Amino acid sequence: MSRELTQTELLMELEPVVEENLNRHLKVAKEWFPHEYVPYSEARTFDGILDGGEPWRPEDSTIPEAAKVSLIVNLLTEDNLPSYHHEIATTFGRDGAWGTWVHRWTAEEGRHAIVIRDYLTASRAVDPVALERARMSHMEHGFATEYGTMLQQLAYVSFQELATRIAHRNTGRVSEDPTCERILARVAADENLHMLFYRNLLGAALELAPSQAMRAITDVVTTFQMPGAGMDGFARKSVTIAMAGIYDLRLHCDEVLAPVIRQWKVFDVTGLDAEGEKARDELAQFMEQLDQSATRFEERRAARLARVAARG
Repeated sequence: MSRELTQTELLMELEPVVEENLNRHLKVAKEWFPHEYVPYSEARTFDGILDGGEPWRPEDSTIPEAAKVSLIVNLLTEDNLPSYHHEIATTFGRDGAWGTWVHRWTAEEGRHAIVIRDYLTASRAVDPVALERARMSHMEHGFATEYGTMLQQLAYVSFQELATRIAHRNTGRVSEDPTCERILARVAADENLHMLFYRNLLGAALELAPSQAMRAITDVVTTFQMPGAGMDGFARKSVTIAMAGIYDLRLHCDEVLAPVIRQWKVFDVTGLDAEGEKARDELAQFMEQLDQSATRFEERRAARLARVAARG
């Protein structure tokens, strides 16, 4: 039986894969500029220290409430970038291809908060004072990963980047605003490329250390939470988002977990030790239970929407 690889050994063994995928990413990633996506001509001065400003009013925007809630959650999540950078830089290091990727990823992610906040401010979609207070509160709490190994963190970001892509894409659709949808489609395209990078690395780790990688995948799938889970009112906001079909258990199961697991060919991996086989069995059982939970949620949502429609 082969021994477990240390984190240092895994980082060294995966370095060529990082370099290969970094070069691929740099070739396909498109340069874009947040200011080109924001309708600044629609903006008006807010009340405050400048003369002639107008206070924010809820009726300033026609975007549906669920889309506003999702935009706020997505933006506050993106705002926590300094914490995310710290986590991956601490895990992956700042040297070589790993370090180049860490800084490139951070630079690309930084555009997301810029463009979403500028859009929300220019369009007066949300209360800017409440938004800033929420940003301060969320960032003061920061973010610390609950996963202690590099493979767990690779598994997490593989799923999380895809989940974020879907959340952005569906928020744009629900917004009923072509400008918002265009912005979030652009952001979602970045998230998809990030997902491919991490997914490819974990795929290589499955070949390098199959049992360790399998354990990491199962640990993450069975405990997964979005990185914004720590923000104030997240549970209530998540219900609003799920009821609108922006991100719910069915999407999480069918469009996030299942495609990535299938891409890795998890259930065809060979060379697993007893712990690896146990982890795979746990994963299969959890996915079956999650599918059942997703079906029950869909049924409850349909019944609730029917009651709302019946009340007119």
